[in-house]
Parts: sequence; structure tokens; C-alpha cells
Amino acid sequence: MTSSTARRPTVLITGASRGLGAGLARLYAEDGWRVIACQRAAVPVEDATDRLTLDVADPASIDALGRSLRGVAIDVLINNAAVRGDTGGLATLEADDFLQVMRVNALAPLLLTRALLANLKDGKRRVVANISSRAGSLAEGTLDDDDGDYAYRCSKAALNMATVKLAQDLKGDGISVVSLHPGWVQTDMGGSDAVISVAASAAGLKAIIDKADLAASGSFRAYDGQRVSW
Repeated sequence: MTSSTARRPTVLITGASRGLGAGLARLYAEDGWRVIACQRAAVPVEDATDRLTLDVADPASIDALGRSLRGVAIDVLINNAAVRGDTGGLATLEADDFLQVMRVNALAPLLLTRALLANLKDGKRRVVANISSRAGSLAEGTLDDDDGDYAYRCSKAALNMATVKLAQDLKGDGISVVSLHPGWVQTDMGGSDAVISVAASAAGLKAIIDKADLAASGSFRAYDGQRVSW
């Protein structure tokens, strides 16, 4: 196969309209990848990406995405879309808010991985990167952080277990699954006091994803390469 007909590596990124997702999409596009950028709203952006509408909170939308991409090889799936939810602690915890955060942050990555499993098997890199958070670490999540975001923390802890279970189940297909902590990033979710730029976090995450293999599958790392305890 000549270089003119060789397939470019393909990455699909959820939550790609802004923040970390947009930063990752930009980096992969600059690196010559085909970028399938999924976002809930059809926001027109002039860049080198394929933009598709996806509501990760809606299983039907996820299934429709899978059908629309049938036969398209995907090398890397980055489950980035997430919501924060209530941060007021136990006193303000509401069932609907909690369940919505769990649906977006923990369930959607599982449904997306399932919907795109055939695409990943057709890819060469075969990596699923779940953008988690140190806030979901049972060992480290509250060491220097006492925010009252019960739903967010529980959803990221659940996502970490999903990573471990997917790593176990997909090993036979040659698919590596990792959880990644992006750091306290300067995004709408991170807030004005955040200390890490989108560019720095995205670059660190991409470096880890680029090296992810079966030996790394089931691991939890921060954007700077440091291991995060479960």
C-alpha cells in the first residue's frame, strides 16, 4: 500500500466542542489524524475535524452514532464528555441530578465502547481512553479536596471500575483500556482557580494514549504520567 492510499489513524472524541475535548481534537488533527469530534450541540467550527452530533446521555443517540460509523475503523476512542452536577454536599444531593451525572460520566463510556467495539477491532492502535479524575480515587480523591460533589466523585469511581472491567474483557481483542486524570484544568468545569492549561493537559494525555498498549491496560495515570491510586 502506498502512502497516498494509506489510511490515516482515526480518533473519536466525545465532548469535543470546547475545553479539554477541543484541545485533544486540535492536537490529534495537527498530528495528522482523522478526528471524529462528537458534541451535543451542532456548533459550527472551521477546523480539520469531522463533527458529529451526539448526546451521550441518550442511549438512542449512542446507538445511532454506532450505526452511522459502521465499517469505519477507529484506532482510539476518548470518552471525554462529562458533567459535574451538584457540589453542595449531602444536604443538597438530589436523585435526578445524581443519576444524570452517573448516566453521562459512567454509563455512557460503557455504551459507547460497546457501540464502537467493531470499529475498534478494525483499528490498528485499539485504545479506549476514559477521562476520569483523581476525585474518583478512593485512596487519593479526598486527600486535599473536600468539595461536596458526591455525584461527580461516585461517577468517576464507577468509571474507574468500568476501565478495569473493560480491560479484562477486551484483552482478548487486543484493546487497551486506561483511566486518565487530566489534572485541575482551566475549563468551565475546572473553574477560575484551576492551575493547568488545556494545552498542557491535552498534550500530556495524548502522550500517554500514544504509548498505551496491553501492558498499560487497566491502569490509572495522571496527565503528567504519574500513577494514580484506585
